[in-house]
Amino acid sequence: MTSPQPVQVLDRDSTTPVTQTPTSTPAAGWTIAASSFAFIIVQLDITIVNVALPQIGADLNARVSALQWVVDAYTLGFAVFLLSAGALGDKFGSKRLFLAGFLLFALASAACGLSPNAAFLNIARAIQGIGAALLVPSSLAILNRACAHDKKLLAKAIGLWTAAGGVSIAAGPVLGGLLLATAGWRSIFWVNIPICILGFMLTMRVVPTMAAKQHTHSFDFLGQILAIFALTGLVGAVIELHPLGLGHPLVLSGFCLALVAGAAFIMVEKKVAHPMLPLNFFHQTSFTAAVLFGVLVNFSYYGVIFVISFYLQKVQGYNPMQAGLAFLPLTGTFILSNLVSGWLIGRAGIRLPMVLGGFIGALGYGLLGTIGIATDASFLQMLPGFVLIPAGMGLAVPAMTTSILSSVEKARAGTASAVLNTARQVGGAVGVAVFGALVSDSFGGDAIAGVKIAMLTATILLLMAAGMGYLVRSTNGK
Repeated sequence: MTSPQPVQVLDRDSTTPVTQTPTSTPAAGWTIAASSFAFIIVQLDITIVNVALPQIGADLNARVSALQWVVDAYTLGFAVFLLSAGALGDKFGSKRLFLAGFLLFALASAACGLSPNAAFLNIARAIQGIGAALLVPSSLAILNRACAHDKKLLAKAIGLWTAAGGVSIAAGPVLGGLLLATAGWRSIFWVNIPICILGFMLTMRVVPTMAAKQHTHSFDFLGQILAIFALTGLVGAVIELHPLGLGHPLVLSGFCLALVAGAAFIMVEKKVAHPMLPLNFFHQTSFTAAVLFGVLVNFSYYGVIFVISFYLQKVQGYNPMQAGLAFLPLTGTFILSNLVSGWLIGRAGIRLPMVLGGFIGALGYGLLGTIGIATDASFLQMLPGFVLIPAGMGLAVPAMTTSILSSVEKARAGTASAVLNTARQVGGAVGVAVFGALVSDSFGGDAIAGVKIAMLTATILLLMAAGMGYLVRSTNGK
């Protein structure tokens, strides 16, 4: 890591920036560690919950569509508040939003652990998602500031940040299986609380309170409300499309709400003086391609993780602990590939890791769909796909994130990362809904065809993502 540089911080009793000397600034490594706690907790809660879904469904007497909401309520709450979180972090300071995110996430996790029914659990999961929304953009803004726009250091830091998330992704299924076998599904939510406390304490100790860019404009409240309506209508309609049918009033209303609110949102963002979503970001081909890349990756991965969790337990007959261990190569390979990505970005630029990662991920999905999915398939038949999918994604995602952060000025880093992560979470939520619909009727032999279709779909989407990666250029032109 580079030596710490002087920064502008806020005096405790004043809003006047004060220059600190390098000796009072925490080392970049500690700041990266503190920001990584956010990604750890956000990613852990995705994989650990997927393993628990069959047990949650049995205990709360919930159908598959309700269990889709256990996943999607979280990703929806995450998605609809990310843009606001990015804008608020840029306006009031990333550290404040970061700390608030840890507090809200911990409280929502406790509510999940106390849930008496599926409806209560899904509401608590949505609030948990809002906490995650406060954490991710602010953590990336903190990371971006710590690296002072040193592109090579930023690439390495993001590689470490995503590797930390990879550790939690890998640990999630195993830890979830262990907790399910010993303490029941509620314990998977209680485990979040000590992690949030550790992240909060480390942030308080090592991350300086940077001087926020004090905008004079008001918060884009109308834009936020329209974004909530549009995204909720879209995701809700997609989830309920399969069980209720396209002609159901609830489904039609959801799609109409998404269309009308989405159009109104774009009109407002074009006209408002200080939009929550700066549409000029999308004038850059690299920015737009990176966002689309993120949507395709999350759509595929979140959907496949949801489907495979049920496939392993309902078709293959794995118990929760066995399913958690089976997921280990599907998640653990992220750690190594994230670190390799940071090294490769520094030498070859952003485009190569994204294109190469897209092709490797597509190969993994293709192998899983052709040789790994069958009623009598062995774990060894699934293993090549389980390794290649995260290898490709882990190679590509740090490059995608680096592209987003390096394409905007430092003061807009929180907003830019929020745009990316909003798009990714929406993609993930819709992926769960679409792929879940393919296997929701039964989990016997008939489900095999649905799982195979899901793998084929994921393969095609990752090939499209590789094409998006080719359109991305780093600042050095590579």
